[in-house]
Amino acid sequence: MKRLVASAMTIAFFAVSGFVENVFCQKEAATSKETLQVSLPVKDGSVRFAIIGDTGSGTDKQQQIADMMVRYKKVFPFEFVLMMGDNLYGGESAKDYDKKFESVYKVLLDEKLKFYATLGNHDDANQRMYDHFNMNGKEYYSFKKGNVTFYSLNSNYMDKRQVDWLEGELSKNTSEWKICFFHHPPYSSGKAHGPDMQLRDVVEPIFVKHGVNVVFAGHEHFYERLKPQKGIHYFISGAGGKLRAGDVGTSQLSAKSSDQDMHFMLIEIVDDTMHFQVISRTGKTVDSGTVINPRKKNGVAAH
Repeated sequence: MKRLVASAMTIAFFAVSGFVENVFCQKEAATSKETLQVSLPVKDGSVRFAIIGDTGSGTDKQQQIADMMVRYKKVFPFEFVLMMGDNLYGGESAKDYDKKFESVYKVLLDEKLKFYATLGNHDDANQRMYDHFNMNGKEYYSFKKGNVTFYSLNSNYMDKRQVDWLEGELSKNTSEWKICFFHHPPYSSGKAHGPDMQLRDVVEPIFVKHGVNVVFAGHEHFYERLKPQKGIHYFISGAGGKLRAGDVGTSQLSAKSSDQDMHFMLIEIVDDTMHFQVISRTGKTVDSGTVINPRKKNGVAAH
């Protein structure tokens, strides 16, 4: 699929970086086979969600990730799920939707949990019409939960129309948190794909200008947390259905990475703090910590 990328825009900006602080306050809940450890506060009124990426394989390991999500939801009741694209590999028939999505996440769907999708390079644009992906016929869209506005972008075709829409929507948004999610990562230490430099040139100036706090992407079949770039925190979560073991290279931009097992993420936003926990297919915590929103502190990052 040919990529269409708009020309980069030059924008003068000044950004203050946030920071990530590792924390781990254990909350335990016994199950028949294991003890689940939750490093998130689970506070009333918070915004709680999960993240999965590159899921659409229909394999037993994808099912194991889904099963682990069900277990963690009992102790961390997340309210919705963000999908990072490549939602269906190798076919788009009704059987594919069933095998690679509906059957896998049946327990969560039966609980009326909403999934919000974005399109990956292996996805047909007609997925935007699929009810369970909650795209409402749009290739890019936004929605708000509490003090957070989410923007799902189509990084396959970042044309002028989408760029203009994004800048217009961000410019009038007064949410304390602005989070963008899409498939191709602007920053990455991956050896197979690596960063999408053209995409970065287009979207990053807009993110900086309008105060985007956090960006989630997929495409790389591993987990990576990047060091803050121009005040923005970038995460890659692309191993919800496939794993590319040994693909994370050495990079000074990388804060934490894992390419040894599939994973999903749990996120909780409480006031000016975003808590995160990354969990492997077997229930192991791969990474955890907090992202501070410096823009609520008059642009001065806490230390």
